[in-house]
Amino acid sequence: MTHRLVRFDWAMKRLLRSKANFGILEGFLSELLKRDLKILSLLESESNKEERDLKYNKVDILVELDTKEIVLIEVQVNTESDYFYRMLFGASRIVTEYLKEGEAYAHIKKVYSVNILYFDLGHGTDYIYHGTTSFIGMHNKDQLDLNEKQKALYQKEYVHQIYPEYYLIKVNQFNDVAKDTLDEWIYFLKNEEIKDNFHAKGLLEAKEKLDSLKLSTLEKKEYKKYLENLSYQESMVDSSYNDGRIEGEKTKTIEIAKNMKKLGMDNETIQQATGMSIEEINKL
Repeated sequence: MTHRLVRFDWAMKRLLRSKANFGILEGFLSELLKRDLKILSLLESESNKEERDLKYNKVDILVELDTKEIVLIEVQVNTESDYFYRMLFGASRIVTEYLKEGEAYAHIKKVYSVNILYFDLGHGTDYIYHGTTSFIGMHNKDQLDLNEKQKALYQKEYVHQIYPEYYLIKVNQFNDVAKDTLDEWIYFLKNEEIKDNFHAKGLLEAKEKLDSLKLSTLEKKEYKKYLENLSYQESMVDSSYNDGRIEGEKTKTIEIAKNMKKLGMDNETIQQATGMSIEEINKL
């Protein structure tokens, strides 16, 4: 039997910042990065300060793993056309913030940028994308690797392990068919429910601790307000889109009417073709 849970983005704001609930995030990241991991602590960055709570369509959380790697998890609800740039900015900022002044570049921390999106970004048919940095020879098409000395110095096997890695999860593109444990997490992110037969890491804990019925009276009030704000923002986006579409159609109609006038067509013909009134056509 399924049961609706609180949204993951709200949980990141209120519940997952508690050390007692780290197991939920650890499970999600373990499934995504395909390895067992532990969260050492939450970090604070210039890019994820508390006043961000005022922006209801975006949530982020910054964690440090026991390997000293840093993971930035961001949830974006509403469409943002320049989100690719924001991913780059967020990861780059963390790289510079966590390198001490005068410290050798070899101490730069590995950054993972995990982006959970509830809108379509870019052009592609998949719902999970993984981006890394690699160097390919322009003539021989070979991939540049680290030499043995660099491997020992960086404690890395491959060049791409030095640079930030990006994960894009386009939640709404998921078809609700969970083929593996990571898909079980995507199903939860999309539907706010966890099926009884799901067994991905962290989901059992999520099912227990993110139960909307177990929220305190204050938490229920805050969650209701959060959902209302999401609905309001969605309505504003739809309204802006429709207004823009209507305005665009009107502009196009006027241009057509102007061109017909230039060709010497009479007002009645223009009216029939465009639906504009004779008075509107006379003003062109």
